[in-house]
Amino acid sequence: MAARAHALDRLIGAELPRFGTLADVQAFEAQAAYADRIAARSTYEALQLGAALDPAAPAISFLPNADPGENAQTLNHEQFLRRVTQAANLFHSLGLGRDGAVSLLLPLLPQAFVALLGAQAVGVANPVNPMLSAGQIADILRAAGTRVLVTVGPAAGADIWGKVNAIRRQLPGLKSVLVVGGRANAETVADDFDAQVDSQPATQLSSGRLPASDETAGYFHTGGTTGTPKLVRHSHANQVSQAWALRLMGLAEPGSSILFGLPLFHVGGALTQGLATLANGGHIVVLSAAGWREPRAVRNVWALVQRYRPRVFGAVPTVLAAALQVPRDGCDTSSLRYVSGGGSAIPVAVIRAYQQQFGLPVLEVYGMTETSSVHAMGYPDMPCPAGSVGSPLPYSRTRVVKLDADGRLLGDCATNEIGVVAMAGPGVFGGYLSEAHNRDAFVEPGWVDSGDLGRLDEHGNLWITGRAKDLVIRGAHNIDPAPLEELLYRHPAVALAALVGQPDAYAGELPVAYVQLKPGATVLPVELIDYLREHTPERAAVPVALHFVDPMPLTAVGKIFKPALRVDAMKRAAGHLLQGLTDGGDPLHVEVASDATHGHLIRVTLGASQGAERARLTAAVHERLAPLTVRHEVA
Repeated sequence: MAARAHALDRLIGAELPRFGTLADVQAFEAQAAYADRIAARSTYEALQLGAALDPAAPAISFLPNADPGENAQTLNHEQFLRRVTQAANLFHSLGLGRDGAVSLLLPLLPQAFVALLGAQAVGVANPVNPMLSAGQIADILRAAGTRVLVTVGPAAGADIWGKVNAIRRQLPGLKSVLVVGGRANAETVADDFDAQVDSQPATQLSSGRLPASDETAGYFHTGGTTGTPKLVRHSHANQVSQAWALRLMGLAEPGSSILFGLPLFHVGGALTQGLATLANGGHIVVLSAAGWREPRAVRNVWALVQRYRPRVFGAVPTVLAAALQVPRDGCDTSSLRYVSGGGSAIPVAVIRAYQQQFGLPVLEVYGMTETSSVHAMGYPDMPCPAGSVGSPLPYSRTRVVKLDADGRLLGDCATNEIGVVAMAGPGVFGGYLSEAHNRDAFVEPGWVDSGDLGRLDEHGNLWITGRAKDLVIRGAHNIDPAPLEELLYRHPAVALAALVGQPDAYAGELPVAYVQLKPGATVLPVELIDYLREHTPERAAVPVALHFVDPMPLTAVGKIFKPALRVDAMKRAAGHLLQGLTDGGDPLHVEVASDATHGHLIRVTLGASQGAERARLTAAVHERLAPLTVRHEVA
């Protein structure tokens, strides 16, 4: 009897279904209820099913220097599952129960994967961004009710350990600190993570129980890498749905490798590339403790593809763009079948470059922490136009809706009408850990408000046209403007202040500030930026530019009208990219207009040049503006 093609689906036989049309997706859904398909109730059971496919196959390989020639530290699937079981038993021995939280403050080490999945087998995993300030980390750990903290010792991560020492006495619920990289401090209840894990049984869970599908698997912080983050509660069912769906889409495959450089505190790392790969018998190749932030990871990317033969090259758009600048130098990249990216919009120019230079389709994915990562994507066998994020995953749904000023649902938008994107499905979370954060989270029960603006075209493709919420997304950094705006308001020269995102070819968006000064006040933009840099713990949040405006655009009720500032930022970004194009000739005229299809459109009007010179200018404008995610036209 042929092996089943999908270890996490009870009903799929020897071959995966192919989805060439939306009708194919609907027919697949009509065959059975979603719950009848899922073979794993928990992430631990999903790991067991993945390991059973080939226990001796590699599960995780760690490359300390992101060097394809170095000897990787590798665990096969059997060894990895045993290690996860030991970690779960360690946490159980420390008194962790089904709602107890293990917080992880770790770089991308193999122990981070072990601790994450081990914590979920007996309690709740809470991976935390170690680049946050000590105060923000303390806020997250208090909100999660952290009982156990796994981190790195002073030798392996002095900066992280300094933050731990600064906050540990502020956390009365914290019972144990476990460190990777040696004994930390005699005051810790349990210290060396690896030694403690070694002492635990490896063949079965000491708790004597497996988590149920509706139990909490993880708390992921969101709402920005600046500001006070919210904690998203994921059930085991939420997370397993991601591993199930991505196998169905062909982005996870038994025996196939993936180059892993995303952080585990981000759902793209923990779920889309982490759990989905391991639960489907794949191989994670970890590109150093810093992941893609290690310069050698990008520099060696095509040699790594040649060495590990991944089918999918998946990364955030900034990494996809940077990889295009790396010469292939004869490296064999023929194993690649797809390029995949998300986290922010992939510039159309990057999509076309992969299509032209590699002959590869680019599958843009769309989702958020609240949808357990990917919710919609371009299906491998159902092409969608460049710039669209495709269709919802099977059993998931997307609507574009109209909301009133108080966030109440008025109805659904017409085809190609721009509105707020709302999502429902097995990956959509049940709510934030704090009930106070749930007030505006859903447009109606089960339908999460994405905060994004978009439209659905006549083919069911979703297009993201802007953002209704204020977050600025700089690469993988979600920047909450509020803390920086508050800092500006504390400055004695500032009357009004706002932070918005400016389109950028590399990072997707860059934070820029707009300030109206108090009457008679004098201060330079660079002085205000230096002031923000001094008081802001995360460098990525500091504005790259600050502009004085007088008057600040306001709504009828006196609120700052940020859409006008975003339009100005778009115009400035386009103008900067087009500088020097006419060499002192007729100047170009740049405007940004509202557009019913794309949200905004950059319109570039050429001067009086004619013939070949006009054709040259037109081509040059297209080339320079193509990397931006905002559409443009030349007249």
